[in-house]
Amino acid sequence: MERIGKAAASGSELVRSWGSEIDGGTLHQALTSARCAAVSGPVALMPDAHVGIGATVGSVIPTEGAIIPAAVGVDLGCGMIAVRTDLAAGDLPDSLEPLLADVERAIPAGFAAHRRTTKAAERWLTGNALPHSEGLTRKELAKIGPQLGTLGGGNHFVEISLDADDRVWCVLHSGSRGIGNRLATRHIDGARRLCADLQRSLEDRDLAYFLQADEQFGRYVDHMLWAQRYAFANREIMMDALLAAVGRAVGRRPGEAERINCHHNYAARETHGGRSMWITRKGAIRARVGDRGVIPGSMGADSYVVTGLGNPDSYTSAAHGAGRRMSRRRAKRDVSIDDFREAMAGRTWQHGRAERLVDESPMAYKNIAAVMADQADLVRIDHVLRAVMNYKGC
Repeated sequence: MERIGKAAASGSELVRSWGSEIDGGTLHQALTSARCAAVSGPVALMPDAHVGIGATVGSVIPTEGAIIPAAVGVDLGCGMIAVRTDLAAGDLPDSLEPLLADVERAIPAGFAAHRRTTKAAERWLTGNALPHSEGLTRKELAKIGPQLGTLGGGNHFVEISLDADDRVWCVLHSGSRGIGNRLATRHIDGARRLCADLQRSLEDRDLAYFLQADEQFGRYVDHMLWAQRYAFANREIMMDALLAAVGRAVGRRPGEAERINCHHNYAARETHGGRSMWITRKGAIRARVGDRGVIPGSMGADSYVVTGLGNPDSYTSAAHGAGRRMSRRRAKRDVSIDDFREAMAGRTWQHGRAERLVDESPMAYKNIAAVMADQADLVRIDHVLRAVMNYKGC
């Protein structure tokens, strides 16, 4: 771990970094976040860190009596779920192309609003109504049901993977879909307006914050926590659909040896160093002693199932993935389709959509093995997963 910068008043470091590959722009943004008046201690910078909106993706930010909506991000509750099944590699069909097609039918993907609400989604929504729904448009509210149990686009994915013992794992990555984005965006805009109106000094307007005494604080927290529950349920519903699809492919419903569901874009009330704080993990997982987590690489690299070591210097946190090395625009410009296809050799994937997926190519991401080596004091590696099938929304 590298300690970066000094706070003039207290002499304590501003940023604690675990990264061996952190560019200057990322470090500058992390230092800017750490100097924000709402922040109550050093920012922990994970080895997958890269520039984000307001706060760095791959950072852990402590606040006391305050919260920064843009630091939590727009995909509230985004995270991973993985199930270790009782299937072995030999139980899978020789060709996974039919399974890929079935998964595409069972789990809608992409950014569009989907047309129907499943029974599983209806059951969850019955006991989890959105608080403070006034002010949202009818169109925004109409997406809540149909998008619960859908994948989204960008870096969200479904994978069938094998561990070192050739045990089959089902893995997927998704968040709170359109409603989470809409709620987050409204509150980010609201925090900007409030800080401007009250003349709260900010180095970056995207670090606008609510204090606990602000009327908007409670409404934001209610929306944020609801969206995090929605994202958790979204992954659960999709995982059940994925297991059913695998069951159709192998002739029986797979048994579950373990299921891990963890956020990596969220905030939670926690106690650290005897202080009760909001810990915002923007691209980071919680890694207390014994916490299980899933850390994916790029779509052409391994993923990792881990157990937390409870390092207090990181606010018991760890990296959430490989982290981008290239922006999407640069990847589309600089990565060749042939190189992308070569990197995906040996996997069943949507090769016919390579041109639409090239911004997600392995070359656009950091080396996940290096990320894991950098955080050996944050998590223990339990399983390394090699994907044999990948499905993404595009």
